[in-house]
Amino acid sequence: MDLFEKDKTYIASTYNRFPVAIVSGKGVLLKGEDGREYIDLTSGIGVTAFGVADEKWQQAVIDQIGRVQHTSNLFYTAPCAELAEMLVQKTGMKKVFFSNSGAEANECAIKAARKYAADKYGAGRYTVVSMKNSFHGRTLTTLSATGQDHYHELYQPLTPGFASIDANPAGLADLDALHVKTPVAAVMIECIQGEGGVLPLDHAFVSALAAWCNRTDALLIVDEVQTGNGRTGKLYAYMNYGISPDIVSTAKGLAGGLPLGATLLGEKVKDVFGFGDHGSTFGGNPVCCAAALSILSRIDDALLADVKRKGDLLRKTFDGAKGIEQVTGMGLLLGLKTTKPAPEVLAACRDRGVLCLTAKDKVRLIPALNIPDDLLAKAANVIKEVCAE
Repeated sequence: MDLFEKDKTYIASTYNRFPVAIVSGKGVLLKGEDGREYIDLTSGIGVTAFGVADEKWQQAVIDQIGRVQHTSNLFYTAPCAELAEMLVQKTGMKKVFFSNSGAEANECAIKAARKYAADKYGAGRYTVVSMKNSFHGRTLTTLSATGQDHYHELYQPLTPGFASIDANPAGLADLDALHVKTPVAAVMIECIQGEGGVLPLDHAFVSALAAWCNRTDALLIVDEVQTGNGRTGKLYAYMNYGISPDIVSTAKGLAGGLPLGATLLGEKVKDVFGFGDHGSTFGGNPVCCAAALSILSRIDDALLADVKRKGDLLRKTFDGAKGIEQVTGMGLLLGLKTTKPAPEVLAACRDRGVLCLTAKDKVRLIPALNIPDDLLAKAANVIKEVCAE
């Protein structure tokens, strides 16, 4: 059997993979099994923050593997503590819980919010409200928090205690009414709904929502799994909105290609967990944390400014271009509403050596944060040509 046949025979059929087998790469250039080279505008869905085979990342991982690859959380390791310190210093949050993925980071956020509400108000205050069109993960509970009905259809009954509202002023009115019936423990948002179509939330709405949470003592959770770690031109997307969340979840680009999730706990919830209240065997793994230290230490003001600049260049390239009806997103997380169906655009771009993604009916672009200008321009021109044909 060739690789495609072997995959189809032995791996659960949950992925509709593109017909490309990646065997190696450097930076944003990936090489397929067929010898073709591709410009990667996917970064593993926002994971390989500095591209493939980044030397500093590699060295950090190799150095830590040479010391100890795993200890469990019954012991201390320096990378874990140092990464938590760096996250706290860069965000102003107070404590960190490490896990393995974005879904687990969101699970922890939900548990922290419910425990805070139960400790302070009693067992009846547990509802977590998300936005319609949101996406928060594929575990049963984070799926329940996801505000898209089609994700729910196969997995009934869902975890109870979740509701979704529209991300607009009418949604705030619904939130008031809901809070009277079933007191709200937390509101959970993505500042940009990535899987929902690369849709930034309105600044005025986010400000009003944060004020509502402050007034009612409902915790504000910001899901930064896809939007975090420099992706939008700020370290975390909520920093574009001038709000102060109570809990922030992040993953994907944090460790640059190794599995690591983090839940950042603010002042209200910094001590909500006691011994044994939560845990993770692999969470805070020293190799993953060493990788994340390499990534996070390089996301400085200069890089963030460059991410914004590159995002602005892409917008200028695509705005008004033939076959491109709309450009949404921030920084290097952009969505293109194209006249052609997005899967057709992806296939044509792939044939010309450029890898893109979809998000709902849009073409989604999530390149490495340090993608060179010449390769970015080359890939953008391919997309423009494909859309104009």
